[in-house]
Amino acid sequence: MIAPGFAGVEAQLWLWLIAMVRPGAALVAAPIFGAAAVPIQLRIILSLAIGMAALNSVQFQMPPEGLASVSGVALVATEAVAGLALGFALQIGYAAAFIAGETIANAMGLGFSSMVDPLTGQSTPVVGQFLSVLATFMLLIMDGHLLLIRFVVASYQALPPGGLMPASAFEAIAAFGGTMFAAGATIALPVTFTLILVQLIMAMLARSAPSLNLFAVGLPATLLAGLVLLAIAAPVIAEAITDALRSGLDFAQMLSGG
Repeated sequence: MIAPGFAGVEAQLWLWLIAMVRPGAALVAAPIFGAAAVPIQLRIILSLAIGMAALNSVQFQMPPEGLASVSGVALVATEAVAGLALGFALQIGYAAAFIAGETIANAMGLGFSSMVDPLTGQSTPVVGQFLSVLATFMLLIMDGHLLLIRFVVASYQALPPGGLMPASAFEAIAAFGGTMFAAGATIALPVTFTLILVQLIMAMLARSAPSLNLFAVGLPATLLAGLVLLAIAAPVIAEAITDALRSGLDFAQMLSGG
């Protein structure tokens, strides 16, 4: 709490700054919170609110030399790394939808068609955009944004401010990224495999009838088959994306020590 008057206000402000680092880094790296459309003022307010509540639950002392010192810079760096690891764990699970969308779009022949993703600000295929919106809805439905905040607060108990994350945590993040890459390919597998069969049929028709304009017939047929397959497989894809998001949340919980 701020002392009466202006006594200790500077020290309190430095304490609030430290409290904002870990939640702020987690919100920047996490999906939804880290979207370009989210105002930075909102992220600052959320970081301060989460950090104040979390920092009050542990014993913490500022470095005697202040933040403008080697120990102060190391403290800020360790807090930022811890927050980025928590947010990035959920982002990896969220990225499985992008991988599936790009795979399906390339199989449908829509790899050239791109839209600006409001979450990342980057150009992504239209199918990836559709699956990213679906993943956003799934994450909000399962209260993933609230669970991430809970894990950030719980991480202060297992990893107090200034503590170093073990090297095994970074190895686990790399391994988890490979797992989620495979999960994205698995999500796209039913639609992609069927589209490959459609393309094989088109190739056989072009071989048997050389006068057939493959570009005029094959592309519309592949697009139509892809749209129908997406509509049929939408429940299965949504369930698979939910499993990937749940895996990301479980991994973030493991990193938080909760």
